[in-house]
Amino acid sequence: MKKIIYILILGIFPISIFSQERSEKTILDSIIKEADLLYNYEKVTWNSTDLAYTNEKIKENIGAYIVYHSNDTLFAVFADKEFKNQIAKYSFTKKNLKTPYLEDFEAKPIPKKVSKLFEVKNTILKNLNSNSQEYGFNFQKGFNPNPVLIPKLNGFKLYIIIGTPNSNVIPFGNDYLFNTDEIGNVVDWKKFHKTLIATQTKGPNNEVVVSAIHSHLKMTPYISATDICTFRLYGFDLFGMEEFIVSSTALNKTFTYNAIQNSIVVTDL
Repeated sequence: MKKIIYILILGIFPISIFSQERSEKTILDSIIKEADLLYNYEKVTWNSTDLAYTNEKIKENIGAYIVYHSNDTLFAVFADKEFKNQIAKYSFTKKNLKTPYLEDFEAKPIPKKVSKLFEVKNTILKNLNSNSQEYGFNFQKGFNPNPVLIPKLNGFKLYIIIGTPNSNVIPFGNDYLFNTDEIGNVVDWKKFHKTLIATQTKGPNNEVVVSAIHSHLKMTPYISATDICTFRLYGFDLFGMEEFIVSSTALNKTFTYNAIQNSIVVTDL
């Protein structure tokens, strides 16, 4: 009887290890997938706003904008100051987030679906502004909060990631995720980092920095989608850095993200 029990225990052990590895891979794959979507939204925001605000015919009448996606296409819609009409719409594919394949400047009523997105985004932002102390908002001068609204099943996700016009800086940290219901009421939320982590891309003597590292506490044990999105926007796209590292004190591991391969390598400490 003892031998049978011993054999069963030996059989369970490798299955448990395999399950843990598969679970970690599933988590990291989902983080990369979310980071890809977040990056697509922000890249389209950057490029469409550059186009809109340099367009002499519409720039003075822009009241707000919204980005949304359908399958492999992303759209940026700009509304007038009265939030009644669409004055510009840019359409991008995931394969080319820089140049829109279609531009529409015909003034027309905002479609109902898009109007709903504007309403939800405004509802969430009003809530956040009214409860800024509860959420611990503390945005430093020169580092601006960028809200990114993404639809999900039975509700929405609103990320806040940090942007900056400051040169040679990757603005990691001070980032949030708010989950809401279908009309924009916050259901739950989390903060990924306690503070801003303004990471320099050049050394004190103008040396080129090829990689960056920061630590995560128990509140965010894994590398985050916001980390990856911010790095791709700034570290890779602007400064040509290929990778960065997150050291997890909770898991006693490091996560190395490579932007060219769009992959994460895990190393035990």
